Amino acid sequence: MSQPQPIVPLGAAYFPLSTREGTRKYAFVLVPGFTLLAFSSAVEPLRIANQLSQQPLYQWRLLSETGAAVSSSSGISVCVDGPLEALPRDTGLFVCSGNPARAAAAPAVVAAVSRHARFGGAVGGICTGAVALAKAGLLNARSFTLHWENQPAFCEDFPTLMPTSGMYEISGRTMTCGGGAASTDMMLSVIARDHGAEFAAMVSDMCLRKVMVGVEPEQRSSLSVVIRSRNPGLLAIVNLMNTHLEDPLTLEELAQVAGYSRRHIERLFTSVLGETPGDFYRGLRLDRGRNLMSTTNMSLLEVATACGFSSVAHFSKSFKARFGIAPTKYNHSIGTLRRRDG
Repeated sequence: MSQPQPIVPLGAAYFPLSTREGTRKYAFVLVPGFTLLAFSSAVEPLRIANQLSQQPLYQWRLLSETGAAVSSSSGISVCVDGPLEALPRDTGLFVCSGNPARAAAAPAVVAAVSRHARFGGAVGGICTGAVALAKAGLLNARSFTLHWENQPAFCEDFPTLMPTSGMYEISGRTMTCGGGAASTDMMLSVIARDHGAEFAAMVSDMCLRKVMVGVEPEQRSSLSVVIRSRNPGLLAIVNLMNTHLEDPLTLEELAQVAGYSRRHIERLFTSVLGETPGDFYRGLRLDRGRNLMSTTNMSLLEVATACGFSSVAHFSKSFKARFGIAPTKYNHSIGTLRRRDG
């Protein structure tokens, strides 16, 4: 399969680079259900770098398992340059995935990633592409990440691996990001490494990104934004709840660790959040349960246990009260969608 020629489009803005060290090459493997936003956010900074410099700094090609066009999560199909094949070592190989995350674990994709890394090539995962790297055994002792929505299911499937909450992670020859705008952040860091921070800042401006790389290290908004409160005591308690979803703490234990009286915590939650600490905590656990049911094949008992419920009956009753549907019916509807997508 021939390598597509680098794209160097014309543009009004120009940033001269005095020296360059050849064209850096990347290959993007698109798997069914990949996220268009995450994919395009990775490619566009490379295109802008070429345009600004009027030099072929970067070159890329698109691959799929069979060489056929791939349907994205939005239903838009993207044509590729060819099927998976052995790549030169100087080519960075990215797996672009989305929902379902398991699509990234297709044997042919995992084998391609494993082979490329074994021969010294750089590998990466965009959005849920880290699943392919995990299946290939490439994330041990590495800092890595994937989209926050899929992290609970990932941790169930790979209990010895712990993703970070970062927008992106670069660890040796391994690069991962949470998808979305994080793909741009990751590529901006690559461009800064290759051609300097000033040039990368210009690429960032062309992307209309006013926040520089590194200022927003977390994928999700801080809890203070999520719950619209700057109260440090409340934030500390909610953080405790989030770290104890599988083994929930009693209100007395929360009060003891946080250093507040039980009555004070009850007043705090009621006044700021409009619900009791128990109701809020149960909601966090049930939201995790819904996530696991949507993204894994865990049984109801396994989900209930992972969310700190002592029985399926208790979990089912609480689930229906929160979401208006019994978990068995919810499971059935999710299963129908999975069969249809598969």
